[in-house]
Amino acid sequence: MSNISAKHILVDQEFQIDDVKKKIDEGMTFEEAAKAFSNCPSKASGGDLGPFTKGQMVAPFEEAAFALNVGEVSAPVKTQFGYHLIYRYA
Repeated sequence: MSNISAKHILVDQEFQIDDVKKKIDEGMTFEEAAKAFSNCPSKASGGDLGPFTKGQMVAPFEEAAFALNVGEVSAPVKTQFGYHLIYRYA
């Protein structure tokens, strides 16, 4: 089973994730945005979740992450945890 590596940013509200995406689009790095805005403990490492395979993440997150090309940032993804941006790096 193949695995991918990704980083993510997690916030509570949709408007927050839209604001974070805008900051990234304007030049803030994904890692800077994760450290500044994410609610997930992974924010300390720039949102890095490391490698994972299918079946390890909740379905909406997993579907979005595996659909990304390396170097791509997802559109906002809603899960039971909140709203995510996902950056696939491997």
